[in-house]
Amino acid sequence: MVRTGSPPSLWGPAGKAGYALSCVAAALVLAISGFSYFVVKDVSSIGGSHAIASGPSIGEQNILLMGLESRTDWNGNILPDDVLRALHACNRQEIQNGCGGNATNTLILIHIPAGGKKAVGFSIPRDDWVQFADTLGTQQQGKIDQAYGVSMATKEGELRQQDPGMSQDQIAFDGNEAGRAATVATVEQLTGVHIDHFAEINLDGFYELAKVLGGVEVCLNHPVPLDPNSGFSAAHAGYQHLNAKKALAFVRQRDGLTNGDLDRTHRQQAFIDSVMHELNTEGVLSDLTKIQALLSVAKQYVITDSGWNLLDFAAQMRSLTSGNLTFRTLPIQAYIKIDGQDANQVDPTYLQQLVQRTFYPAPGSSPSPAPRATVSASPVTVDVYNGGSTPGLAAEVSAALVKTGYKAGKVANAASPLGTTEVLYGTGASASASKIASLFNVTAAASSQVAAGHVEVLLGASATLPSIAATATPSTSTSTSAVPSPTTGAAGGTVNAKNGIPCVD
Repeated sequence: MVRTGSPPSLWGPAGKAGYALSCVAAALVLAISGFSYFVVKDVSSIGGSHAIASGPSIGEQNILLMGLESRTDWNGNILPDDVLRALHACNRQEIQNGCGGNATNTLILIHIPAGGKKAVGFSIPRDDWVQFADTLGTQQQGKIDQAYGVSMATKEGELRQQDPGMSQDQIAFDGNEAGRAATVATVEQLTGVHIDHFAEINLDGFYELAKVLGGVEVCLNHPVPLDPNSGFSAAHAGYQHLNAKKALAFVRQRDGLTNGDLDRTHRQQAFIDSVMHELNTEGVLSDLTKIQALLSVAKQYVITDSGWNLLDFAAQMRSLTSGNLTFRTLPIQAYIKIDGQDANQVDPTYLQQLVQRTFYPAPGSSPSPAPRATVSASPVTVDVYNGGSTPGLAAEVSAALVKTGYKAGKVANAASPLGTTEVLYGTGASASASKIASLFNVTAAASSQVAAGHVEVLLGASATLPSIAATATPSTSTSTSAVPSPTTGAAGGTVNAKNGIPCVD
């Protein structure tokens, strides 16, 4: 069903807030190959975004799942009153007064190894305080969930000023594209890995997909009193079936939970496990009628990068089940308050090493050693600025350099276009700067404007992503021999499914 005032079906009437069902776009295609041409055509029509350059659809790849916090559709229209009531997501007047926003309340980075039989994902807590990358506007740091809205608002403001006659639909579309690009680049900078694809959904889309699924089975460690903000409550602990409305409330709740938003990430992880379990065990993927219903909703509400061939992706993903999908949460250092906001303090260098070791373990090593060891970080920080016309290139270069052991610094657009690439360095970074400069066939130069221990890479118009792994080595190596995932604490351990359905708080 396309709601009144919705944009063309390519974009669908998706609003801009969504949660764990972002992954349903991928889960739906686990067994698509072999269905009718009608279904194949439906899968091929999912997509729509050119915010990033897509990576391969077969083989090893990293996928970012995004759920956006807003109560409007892609054109900026407030969702109908009946939908808002069902979603327990503010009323029309409250939304006009600022309730909601365009924040990525759900960010889950999933690594698919070659063959696709197993996968591992990291939830990124929305309150992690980070340096933004490729983000428009004057705000260049904040909670990671803000990167999307900051770029979106800036882009929309620029478009309205440049072309007062531009349609609201086009302004909203371009604004969301800017938000997606900023979010992907910021996650790449924080984690140090390149993102090949993304899937994005909204509150309304989550609700509609959950209705088609007939709800979902979850397991709670204890009863939950009513949370007035999300609308979730549970009279008893244990396994229970949630309808679509309660399923949405379940993954939205953070107030009243012991560890707040960190516990909410565990719920989102558990929900994905449960959906995967249902798709594989309840006959959903063998029921052509239900598959068509799910794809019909996905076409309207799920946005992915246009280069992601979901049919090719499906071919290698058939053996992926909830038992072969492990979720973790990126650990935080402490709860802090910045500019009056509650936030999470994180250690980007440690997170980059943790993600690198988990996604790309050395041959014969265990991806999850037990105790955390002291991490010896490289003293050289690399800031990368894009002065060319290739979107996302700065983030790709930064991520590639981090893989070799350099510390990620700022990633942003240059103040003005650059004809040729320049590599500048501050005190103590000469050796590393020379090695990095050689990748671009230029000569590094000292600069009093660059901080000590920093290298600044200014990408020119003709710059491309060099083959870094084979040539670049930091002057001081980074030890990643023991970079385990925490096993205790609010973000510790993994969400493990018993009979496909994990029990969480």
